[in-house]
Amino acid sequence: MPRKTSNSKAGLLLSLGSSAVAVVRAVKQVRRAGATQGKLTAAHTLAGVLPLVTSALLVLRRLRRRSRQHHR
Repeated sequence: MPRKTSNSKAGLLLSLGSSAVAVVRAVKQVRRAGATQGKLTAAHTLAGVLPLVTSALLVLRRLRRRSRQHHR
């Protein structure tokens, strides 16, 4: 079942905030994995970060579209 997209500004900001926190935590994991473990573990952790970054960028795009619609 597809998720319903949030159209409220508060919902979008909350989604963006949670995505940002997840990205920060994941980047810390990538750094830790790269410093202490092998390259394969670092690559695996980095691959986990990419969907989080994509999600944050999609939320930003929805916020921009929303602000453009309100200015018209």
